[in-house]
Amino acid sequence: MFTTDVMCHYLAVRCLLEAKEFTEALQIINETEMCTNISQSGVSYSDHADILQDAPKNVQSSILYVKGRVYEAMDNRAVSSNCYKQALRCDVHSYQAFEALVQNQMLSAAEEKELLDSLPISEQCTEAEGELLRLLYESKLKKYQVPTKKQPFASCSIKGILVTDRLLDNLDMQVSKAERLYYNCDYHKCFSLTERILKKDPYHNSCLPVHIACLVELKKTNALFYLAHKLVDLYPDMALAWFAVGCYYYAIGRSDPARRYLAKATALDRLFGPAWLAYGHSFAVENEHDQAMAAYFKASQLMKGCHLPLLYIGLECGLTNNLKLADKFFQQAQSIAPDDPFVIHEMAVISFYNMEYKTAEKQFKEAMKRVQGDPKDVVLPSKWEALLNNLGHTCRKMKKYEEALDYHQQAIVLNPLNPSTYSAIGFIYALMGNTQEAVDAFHRALGLQRDDTFTTTMLGYVMEQLIDEVPPYPGAPDKSPEYKFPETRVVPESTSALENPVAAATGLQDQSIDKLRVNLFSGWGEDSGKSEENTSSKMERSNRDHVVVNYSTNDMSSEVEMLDSSTAHIEYN
Repeated sequence: MFTTDVMCHYLAVRCLLEAKEFTEALQIINETEMCTNISQSGVSYSDHADILQDAPKNVQSSILYVKGRVYEAMDNRAVSSNCYKQALRCDVHSYQAFEALVQNQMLSAAEEKELLDSLPISEQCTEAEGELLRLLYESKLKKYQVPTKKQPFASCSIKGILVTDRLLDNLDMQVSKAERLYYNCDYHKCFSLTERILKKDPYHNSCLPVHIACLVELKKTNALFYLAHKLVDLYPDMALAWFAVGCYYYAIGRSDPARRYLAKATALDRLFGPAWLAYGHSFAVENEHDQAMAAYFKASQLMKGCHLPLLYIGLECGLTNNLKLADKFFQQAQSIAPDDPFVIHEMAVISFYNMEYKTAEKQFKEAMKRVQGDPKDVVLPSKWEALLNNLGHTCRKMKKYEEALDYHQQAIVLNPLNPSTYSAIGFIYALMGNTQEAVDAFHRALGLQRDDTFTTTMLGYVMEQLIDEVPPYPGAPDKSPEYKFPETRVVPESTSALENPVAAATGLQDQSIDKLRVNLFSGWGEDSGKSEENTSSKMERSNRDHVVVNYSTNDMSSEVEMLDSSTAHIEYN
């Protein structure tokens, strides 16, 4: 009879919870003392289990789970987290309590592992069942803690069937694998896997967020448009449907409708973390740093165990040149996820801007080590092109030019159409004195981006240096020979016309030209006639003089003053 009363109270609380009558639901729980006194001090369930000791374990766990949901709806996440933990310890098979802790990002990666180790699995399960349950729970833990780690399968058997065979086609395990691929930035493999999952279960709740994220990363806007409309038609009251619509508008570059639909998703489910992050991204893409940080702060309050909001806040602080504050947020993010390569990479960027190049190189290489994992994995995902380029910039600052070139060449393999990579290679060649290679690299960069100021300036500089170094044609002498003017011979006037009739004709032609010139520049009116009469005698005397024409080089000088090679110091960030 007592169990029936407990179940009736449990049903009443569930009804009030679905009706969003949270205060009345909590009042029923407190008045009937159906649950234990759980406070933020962490009192264990066994200390206050007198009332429910005769009820089945699953009933006790369900009551604790409902109480946790009520407190979570009232924004008391600390108490709700304790309720979920005690529900899980009371019944290790309470998957809903475990999913609430993991999906709502209530625990950090270390706290999740500590909780899993503290569960009485061996007491409530057989050896084979316990190994299977632990394997399923471990697959739901945070993947970014060790991104490249692969999930091992249990080797035990249940009822004569290996666990490996049982879980081979399990969709939850396939979703876990897809999440791990996504955190490894292997979006193509992740997308193909989520497509196979959705063919078997078109509306798998755990798979859809990962699938939508892959569609955004791969710019598959048509598929995202179709999926979003299908979800809105079938589930108009589900936050995930409007999240998909907002992601579509974000992917096509329309931030205003993206914010509107993402705000609707957060209104339907205030605890839906991906919607808050995407809402912040819609502001960040337009350089609205304050609004973006406000959205990320809200996400950090709701996702205490997730480091991503803190990471994005640090990025926005860095974009506003507040490096000290950015470093503080990166340190907080690293305390939650110490092995995440994204966090290590951003901390290395802060060290680079602080001119701590040795520290930056160490952190960049640590991030590279986390990403590569197995030495056999030589090809990185294209997402890590920035890491390779930043390593190249750091090595260039430390005058390790050969090593810097190697990192930039690896970055070109990941993204052959990035003009900044070619500019960096050209700059390194210029510093090494390889002028011809520098010119080729700068030309490639300008072929991809014609209006790049740095590349244009450096190309003009190295071209001037190349002109000084390279001869105009093969085998050209070091110095140009001086031009020798021919000697002129003075011919007497009396015999010039007889001996050289061609010269006489030329002289008459010159006189006519000079006469025309005088007419053009002579005064107006009566004086012009007099000047014409006196012109012939003057021009005869001028023919005997040498005419010298001076060509001024001032008009041909460049208006752009280039830096001297001995004092040139151009920063390339």
